[in-house]
Amino acid sequence: MAEYLIKMADERGHVLEQTENGGSEVEVRDRFAQQGFLVYSVKSKGLFSTQVGFPHRRKIKQEQFVIFNQQFVTLIHAGLPIIQSLELLIKRQRNLFFRSVLQNVHDRVRGGELLSDAFEAQKVFPKVYTTTLLAGEKSGNLEEVMGRYISFQRLAVSFRKKLTASLVYPALLVAMLIVMMTFLITFVVPQFATLYQQLGSPLPAVTSVMLAIGVNAKKYFLLCLAVLGAIGFSLWRWMKSDSGATRMDRIKLKIPLLGDVWLKYQVAVFARMLSTLLSGGLSLVPSLETACESMQSRLISHGIERATRGVREGQGLAHSLEETKVFPEMSVEMIEVGESTGALPAMLNSVSEFYEEDVQNALATAMALIEPVILIVMGVVVAFVLISLYLPIFSLGSEGLR
Repeated sequence: MAEYLIKMADERGHVLEQTENGGSEVEVRDRFAQQGFLVYSVKSKGLFSTQVGFPHRRKIKQEQFVIFNQQFVTLIHAGLPIIQSLELLIKRQRNLFFRSVLQNVHDRVRGGELLSDAFEAQKVFPKVYTTTLLAGEKSGNLEEVMGRYISFQRLAVSFRKKLTASLVYPALLVAMLIVMMTFLITFVVPQFATLYQQLGSPLPAVTSVMLAIGVNAKKYFLLCLAVLGAIGFSLWRWMKSDSGATRMDRIKLKIPLLGDVWLKYQVAVFARMLSTLLSGGLSLVPSLETACESMQSRLISHGIERATRGVREGQGLAHSLEETKVFPEMSVEMIEVGESTGALPAMLNSVSEFYEEDVQNALATAMALIEPVILIVMGVVVAFVLISLYLPIFSLGSEGLR
C-alpha cells in the first residue's frame, strides 16, 4: 500500500488535505468520492512520485494474473454472478495491491459499470485484456472469450520462461567477466603498481599503461561509478521516449544473430495476440489498434499503426503489413493465405507457432556460439592483464640469469 496526499472539500466547502494509504490513486479518489467529498487531487508521496518526474505504478505479475483469470472463469462457469465471484477472489487474494485493485473493480461493477470499464479504470491491466473483456460482453459469451485469453497468456508465459532460461547462463558469464575485470583493475593492478614503484626498474610500455589504468581506476572508482550510473540513467530515460525506443529497436535488429531472433519473437507475440482478439469477436481494425497499444516494441507498434491506417482505407492486412517494411516476408505470405481463405485467426496462430519454434531453435544456435565466445573473451582479457603485469618480472628474471 502506498501513501497519497489527497486534497478535497467536504459538504460545507471546507478544503481538507490529508495523507491516506491506498492501492492506487484511482482507488483513493473513488473511496472519498463515495463518502461525499469533492476530490481536487490525489498525489503519490512515494520516492518516485509524479511530482519529481518519475511515474510510479505497481505491476501485477503475469503468472498471478493468469491464476486469477482461471479462477474467475471457473466461478463464472459454475454459475456464480460476476460480483459474487469477485468477492470470493478478493478474500483469497494475498497480494495487498492486487486485492485493493480488485476491490475497486468490484465496487465499480456493483455501481453499474461494465466489467471491462472497471478493469480499464485501474490503469494496471494490459489493453488486450480489457478489450477482450469488452468483446466478450458485447457477444454475450464472456466465459469463452476469457478462456481464449487464458490460453494466450499461458502460451506467452511458457514461451517467455523458455527464452529467459536460455539467456541465464550467458548473462552469468557476462556478469562474472565484469566482476573479475573490476577486481583485477581496482585491486590486483594497484598492488603491482606499488611493488614496481618500490623496485624502481624501467617498465614495458604495456605494463605502464595497465598500471596507470589500475591506479586511476582505484583512485576515481566512486566517481567512475557515479558517471556510469548517470550515463545509464540518461540512456534509460532516453529509451523510454518514443524516438529513443524506436532507435533502440532499430539497433537491436542490426545485432548479429540476436537481431533476427528478437524480430521473430515480436512477430510471434503480435500474431498470437491478434488471433486471440479476432477469435473473441472483435473486428480487424479494433483488434489491430489494441495489438498496436499492447506491443512492447515501438518499431513493431509503429508498423502496426501504419498497417491499421491501410486496413481502414480498404487495403488487405497482408498488403498493409508488407508496406511497413518491418514484418518478415514469410509472415506476410502466411497472413495473405489466411485472408484469401477466410481463416485469418487460424493462420495467425500458425504464424505464431512457426515463429515461436523458429525463435527457440535460432536462440539455441546463437547461445551455442555466444557462450564459447564469451569464455574466449574472458580468457584473452585475463591473460592480457596478467601478462602485462608479470612481464617486468620475467624481464628481471632473464637479466638475473645473464
